[in-house]
Amino acid sequence: MQSIVITWRELLIVVALILAVYIAEMLLLMRTGGSLLRKPRWLGIIREKHDELGLQHELEQIKERLAQLEARQFQPPEVEIDVASPYQRAIQLARQGRDITTISETCGISRGEAELIITMHGVRE
Repeated sequence: MQSIVITWRELLIVVALILAVYIAEMLLLMRTGGSLLRKPRWLGIIREKHDELGLQHELEQIKERLAQLEARQFQPPEVEIDVASPYQRAIQLARQGRDITTISETCGISRGEAELIITMHGVRE
């Protein structure tokens, strides 16, 4: 029986050939842009769909916020009362919940007028 003898020189040549093939393959991959190492195309499609759904959700939130702002814009502004007139001052006091006597004495109006103002503009419980 004959045995196979591998010398160090032959082993070194085999290792050099394997390294040369590996280096050539890496250079080829680098030249093509590493297309073999890229992520699968379907993964990109899934991410695009996920991004679209996120954008659609954000768009819906923006639409809701816009509707809220538009609704707030068209609400009538609160009427500011000029306290120059005794009746306007009486209305202001009635909205604060003051009683008939306080309003009539403070504003210099009759009790009947103060009662009417409280009835129309007073705090309702």
